[in-house]
This record gives sequence, C-alpha cells and structure tokens, in this order.
Amino acid sequence: MTELTIAQEAPRAREISWEERYAGASREICRRALHELARSNPRIMCVDSDVGGLETLFADLPEQYVNVGIAEANLIGMAAGMAASGLVPFAHTLSGFAATRACEQIKVDVAGNDLPVRIVATHGGLSAGHYGPTHHAVDDLGIMRLLPNLTVLVPADAVEAEAALIACADHPGPVFLRLGRTETPLVYRRPHDFRIGRAVTLADGDDVTLIASGPYPVLMALRAAETLAAEGIGARVLNMHTIKPLDEEAVLRAAAGTRGIVTVEDHLVVGGLGGAVCEVVAARGGCPVRRIGVPDRFSDRVAGELELLQKAGVTPERIAAEARLLTGATG
Repeated sequence: MTELTIAQEAPRAREISWEERYAGASREICRRALHELARSNPRIMCVDSDVGGLETLFADLPEQYVNVGIAEANLIGMAAGMAASGLVPFAHTLSGFAATRACEQIKVDVAGNDLPVRIVATHGGLSAGHYGPTHHAVDDLGIMRLLPNLTVLVPADAVEAEAALIACADHPGPVFLRLGRTETPLVYRRPHDFRIGRAVTLADGDDVTLIASGPYPVLMALRAAETLAAEGIGARVLNMHTIKPLDEEAVLRAAAGTRGIVTVEDHLVVGGLGGAVCEVVAARGGCPVRRIGVPDRFSDRVAGELELLQKAGVTPERIAAEARLLTGATG
C-alpha cells in the first residue's frame, strides 16, 4: 500500500465506551436525545423557558424551537396549544417552577385536556440545594401525581433518563419527567428494558424490599443491600422509576414475599413514592412500610444534594437500619 493510498483512507471512528456515551448530567443526555428525535420527527417541538443551552443545540432546527423566556405559566400554556394542534412539545423548566409556579396551567391546560405535553423538569429534589430553599423541589412529585392523566417519571441515571425521554415521544397523554441538575454515578452498565409503569428489579432478596426512585436513592438502596447481604439479609431492590402509574403488582409481590418494605426518595416523606407505596399496601396487601425521605418541614439549609440528603437522614446506613428492624435483625 502506497503512502498516497494511506493518506486517502478515511480515519476510523473510535468506538465510544458506555461511560463516555453517558458522561454528563441526565438533562444533557436528554437534550441530545430530544435533538435526535426532532431531526427525524418534525412534529416534535422543543419549548424552552430560557434554561440555557437548548437554543444552541437546536440552531439547526429553528422551526422546532421556541424560547418563551423565564415565564413558566406561558411555557405550559403554549405547549398545551401546540399539543392541541397536533404537535408533540417537550417543555423545559426547573422542577420546582413547573410543579408550583405553573401548577394551574399543568392542571387545567395539560392534564385537564389530556394533552401530550412532555414536561422536562430539571433540578428535581435537592439537586439544586446550593441555590437555597427556593430551589428545594421536594414537593414536586406529590403535587404532580395528584393530577389525573399525568404520568410521572423519575429516572435513576443518565441511561434511564435517555430511555425515558425516548419512551415519552410516543406515550399517550401528558408526562412529567423529573431530572436532577448535575452528573450522578451510573446505575446501569448495559441496556435494559425500560417500560413506563414497570419497576426494575436491581437485586433479588426474600427478607426485605427496598423501593427507591431517583439517582442517589437508588444508589443508596443498592449500597444498603450489599451491607445487608454481608449480614445474611436478602434485600430485594426495586427501581421505581415511574411514580404514576405505580407498578402496583411489584409492590404487592414485595408485600407478600418479604417481611416489609423500605421506600427511599429525594422528596418529602409525604406525598411521593412512600405515600404511593403505602396507599397500595394499605388497600390491597398488608406489610410494614418504613419511609425514608426528606422530613415534612421546611428547611433553610444551603448545601449540595448529598449533604442535604444526609442531613435529612437519607443514607445507606439509615436504609440498612430500617431494613434490620423489619427483619428482626440487630445488625
């Protein structure tokens, strides 16, 4: 082979590793996935409340991008109008602003009319805790799951966030997709079968069940399960990425097959995952349920997500301790 021939050969693309593909915050992974979907589907609209970065990403699709500015009520109202016209809008804002500031518009315009608006809500839970109490979005899931017709999703990592966003595109009715702010460790190291409304079993066990939602709660539950396994306690770990519709069958199997359930979430202990699980258990199958989450009170702390979760008592150690109590082990 001559030097000229070598020079004319196209360089081979380097294979991207799993870690490289999903490096970065879930919101960034979702934005790239949305852009790819929009390139192949002109009905998909990116509706922005000036969250930053989206305008540049969608520069090649100007007809499919609208920035309404920092006006969350307008964001939802415009997205509802687009959906009523046959478009598929993905409305981007912060979770606390969507669930509270624009709650009326989500209730009346979107959920009330069962319109296919996809609300991509970032900075969920305590992920923006460094901004202070105004950005503690620990009531968002409780508010959103009260609204009829609205599907509520909380992915465990960037891998699942991408799968959830793609699943949203063809899902009937409105969706609230709750994401964090910054990059979190991956839960999934390979593709998995993501289905809206279907919990994922991450670990098997017959003694106790740990049901978690969101990045750090799921990671903490897995770590607690490892600790318990070393003590001879088998902990089943369920990633409940869909808060509504809840996978009631998975909850009932846990209630019947283990001695109790521990729920773990980056949300108030009332109204969110723990409340949803307790409703199912109380109505259809009895077993003890212990809820781990943010205490039911306002906090004035300004700190990072992990520090705030630790102060709230959301830790692997607390999860393991509650599990031991359910199984009668002393630790």
